[in-house]
Amino acid sequence: MNKNLALFEEKEIRKTYVDGKWYFSIEDVVYVLTNSRDPKQYINKLRKRDLFLNEGWVQIVHTLKMETNGGKQRINCADTEGILRIIQSIPSTKAEPFKRWLSKVGSERIEEINNPELAMKRMRELYEKKGYSKSWIAQRERGIATRNSLTDEWNDRGAKTSIDYAILTNEIYKSGFGITAGEYRDIKQIHESQNLRDSMTNIELALTNLGEAAAVEIHQKNDSYGMPNLKIDVNTAGKIMNKAKTELEGVLERSIISSENYIDLTNRKRITDNKE
Repeated sequence: MNKNLALFEEKEIRKTYVDGKWYFSIEDVVYVLTNSRDPKQYINKLRKRDLFLNEGWVQIVHTLKMETNGGKQRINCADTEGILRIIQSIPSTKAEPFKRWLSKVGSERIEEINNPELAMKRMRELYEKKGYSKSWIAQRERGIATRNSLTDEWNDRGAKTSIDYAILTNEIYKSGFGITAGEYRDIKQIHESQNLRDSMTNIELALTNLGEAAAVEIHQKNDSYGMPNLKIDVNTAGKIMNKAKTELEGVLERSIISSENYIDLTNRKRITDNKE
């Protein structure tokens, strides 16, 4: 999440580092430069308008796997040179600032290779710019570490595809929260391209972390292998998570799952505090 996401003027751009180069999601770049509601359609019109760009499109575009909410998916990307060629054809006042941004991203990657802690620092800065509290960011960092441990276990134990990961994740959500990831996203009223966990409150994140950490321990204890056995384990982990959720809801006398996303709640509290 941290190394595969960049922020340009508060808008997210997915990126991935392959063979010594950054590759950026073309749709994301087009969106931040144009604010188009349909970047795919804009790209199609752009190619029809710029015949030279269209002729070289196959050389510019690389279809690469990137993390999305549904797991890894193949996304049309371009390296820095390719992105620069594309934005030449986009009439936008943001073109020059974006060129400088591209250069900065490249230099930051070199720094992060030499000092990996910089990547975590920049992740924290990104979240702070978006309005997240330090306590939430710390919770999110712990969740990232837990999630990575869990997906490593799944990979070693026979779950290989993004569909496998989505099935197992849904199993934890269903037994833990009583809803699938898709239903959770609907409750939060966020688009499928948005990261569900970035909309969670501290408590929601903590419970998710508990379920995933429990799943890691259960997999290791049972030495499970194969999707059927992994599903049984994550279902058990989800039930542990659900028990904690139910007990806390009883104490708080309200549902743990909030229909609003974390940033909305934070901004509302900030406005209220300022009025007082």
